[in-house]
Order: sequence, then C-alpha cells, then structure tokens
Amino acid sequence: MADSKHAKRGLGRGLSALMADVRPTTDDAGSAKAADKGPVTAVPIENLYPNPDQPRRKFGPEQLEELAASIREKGILQPLIVRKHPEKSNAYEIIAGERRWRAAQKAQLHELPVIVRDFTDDEVLEIAIIENVQRADLNPVEEAAGYRQLMERFGHTQEKLAEALSKSRSHIANLMRLLQLPEGVLDLLREGRITAGHARALITAEDPSALAAEVVRRGLSVRETEKLVKAPKKAAKKTGSRRPEKDADTRILEQDLSANIRMMVTIDHQADGTGQMVIRYKNMDELDQLCQLLSTTR
Repeated sequence: MADSKHAKRGLGRGLSALMADVRPTTDDAGSAKAADKGPVTAVPIENLYPNPDQPRRKFGPEQLEELAASIREKGILQPLIVRKHPEKSNAYEIIAGERRWRAAQKAQLHELPVIVRDFTDDEVLEIAIIENVQRADLNPVEEAAGYRQLMERFGHTQEKLAEALSKSRSHIANLMRLLQLPEGVLDLLREGRITAGHARALITAEDPSALAAEVVRRGLSVRETEKLVKAPKKAAKKTGSRRPEKDADTRILEQDLSANIRMMVTIDHQADGTGQMVIRYKNMDELDQLCQLLSTTR
C-alpha cells in the first residue's frame, strides 16, 4: 500500500519536471544540450558517489565495456545529474547517470560533466526508478517492478506514467500483470528462457510453473504455448458431463449387488457422502421380483 505521505505528495515537482532532468536532449550533431537544465560543472570522478538506494544493482560488464569504448572516443556527451552529498563535503551523489560513471572509470577519465540539482531523498529515488524503466536493456520483470514501485510509492497512475514515459497504457498494464506469476516463472523470464509473450499466455494457466517448464523443455513458440494453456480447459469442457471415475470399492459393491439380485445395479456416490443407487429391470417379472425382495427386508 502506498505511504500516505507519498500519496498526498502525489507527483511532487511533477512527473514531467522530473522527466526533464533525466531525459537526454540532442542537437543535430548528436551532442547533448544541457543549457536548459542548468550550468555544467566538471567534477573529479573520485568525488562522485552512487545513490545507495539505486534500484538497479546489476550492470552488464559487456555493455559497460562498450560504453567505456565510446567514452574513450567521444567523451561524456550527456552530463550526469547529481546533488550535494548529504554526508560528505565537496562530494556529490549521482541521481542519474551511474552507468556512465562506472564506464568512465573503465575509460580512466579524471573528471565528469555534471549538473547539480537540489532534490529530496524521495525525488532521488523516484528519478532513479524513472531512469531505469526507460532503459532498453531492462527485462520485462524489472520494468514491471519499476512501474509498480512508481505507482505504490509515489502515487502515479498508469495513465500518467504512460503519458510521461511515452508508453501505451496497455503496455504498462500488460507488463504489471506479469507480476502475478509465480517467482519461478518470473525467474525464467528474467533469464530470457521465456519471452513476455510466453509469460502473458501462462497468466491464465491453472499451473503456470509446470507449463512454463514444459515450454522451456520443448522450446515452444508463443502460439504453441497459448494452445498448451487452452488444452486442459477444452478437455475439462469435454469431460464435464461425464461421470467421475468410480473407486474400486464402489465398483465391487455394484458387482456384488448385481449378482445377488440378478439385476443391473449402478451406484453414484458423491464426495459429500450423498448419492443414489439405480436398479434396472428388464420386464414386469423382474419388477415383481424386486418388489418382493424389498418387502421381505422390512
């Protein structure tokens, strides 16, 4: 449940205002424009510190190396967004751009361009989440978790997020539905062993974990997965009108009674202990015989 303080705060400065600070703007030459965000300052790389509440914990080594190579050739095109460090003097905490900071260390840069902003702790976390959900290399589970955190912690709606992040509302809604799946299935999605399409098909399955394992084992396509999910439901409809399989004791009792009275006896026993017994006779003589048997048992 969203904290009442955050719910009352709503969008704080406004989601669009926060987005303006983390969304890159480029000119025709591909260089970042930062004049409209504030003055750019060069800060020694050792005076920059990552945000301890950064929700993104893993940075792919290959992607970092690629970015480091680009930085060696072209430098940092987009300044980092930072604020004064809440505990260290002459130091800054990174609000947006930690990946560039890590790659710059690999590129052995000594200074980085930054724009200093005055943000609260809540706004720092909010911006970190916003920056992350815009990343192209996020897996669907990470992206969905980011949307959920923005909604639950900061009171954003799907409509506002869709508008600010240039996403469709259905895209956000469909991703968030994936979080209903068991953790084991989400792990397969995180690892790329199934796609978001596979996962969406599994949401309505009675046992998504078992079906997900079968999808991976058989290498099924999304369309084949959809058919696999629907198959048990179709089978249930076909067998819905059939009598449930009788246990051995019931079948033996039917056979004994049929042999004793020499008529076909059928017993339908329900789970709640109720049921019915049907005796079939072929002619009036068998009916008279049955009536005599029932009369003598009084």
